[in-house]
Amino acid sequence: MIVSTMQEYPLTITAIMRHGAAVYGGSECVTNTGAGFRRATFAEIAANAERLAAALTRLGVGAGDRVATFCWNNQEHLEAYFAVPGMGAVLHTLNIRLFPEQLSHIVNHAEDKIIMVDDTLVPLLARSLADLGAVEKFIVVGDGDAGVLGDRVVRYSDIIAAEEPGFAWPELDERSAATMCYTSGTTGNPKGVVYSHRSSYLHAMAVLSASLMGITEADRVLTIVPMFHVNAWGLPYGAFLSGATLHMPGPFMMPDQL
Repeated sequence: MIVSTMQEYPLTITAIMRHGAAVYGGSECVTNTGAGFRRATFAEIAANAERLAAALTRLGVGAGDRVATFCWNNQEHLEAYFAVPGMGAVLHTLNIRLFPEQLSHIVNHAEDKIIMVDDTLVPLLARSLADLGAVEKFIVVGDGDAGVLGDRVVRYSDIIAAEEPGFAWPELDERSAATMCYTSGTTGNPKGVVYSHRSSYLHAMAVLSASLMGITEADRVLTIVPMFHVNAWGLPYGAFLSGATLHMPGPFMMPDQL
């Protein structure tokens, strides 16, 4: 039997990140801060993803562990999109619009070990805090008050600054779990779906096709669809594959702000 000798590599999210950083390293992720725009190149995003993966490892996250995000569409969320699945853990994006009891059900059902949360969303997350006893750490993005979360808080900027780029990404099976999302709970409790690295890679490629969005390096992609909703339609990964600039609105979602 003759076997292929071409392009024999696993379809993983790590491969997407490496491609974007190497081929489109100068492309940008632009985050609206309300007071202006914060810019980071794809190369910088990849370096921060390496730092985040190292920091999560130091916090005890291992293969198969679930790391949740309770975040807006922003640069840090994008870095988690690569760091968590790339290190062999599973990224669990939490719907910030769910009722507190649904949110706690999801976190406990998924057995999330760590929750990464934007400082402006801490009050929302705190409504479920009493039922989140198994969560070991809260990684807070931003300098806002997070005292209500207690002594389990670490700051995103601090753990990133404490690490160096150069994380040794593991070789992953493309069929292994990469991300997970839950439904909105319109019929009973929310139901979970797990995406593989392979499915995420193929989803991103489909987004780039002419039959769908036809995104190229010449385009700018405004990610209005939340990053907790079907992985933002695959747009973050699609942008890294194509080199398209990503525009992240953060919490500034009103029409005039967009």
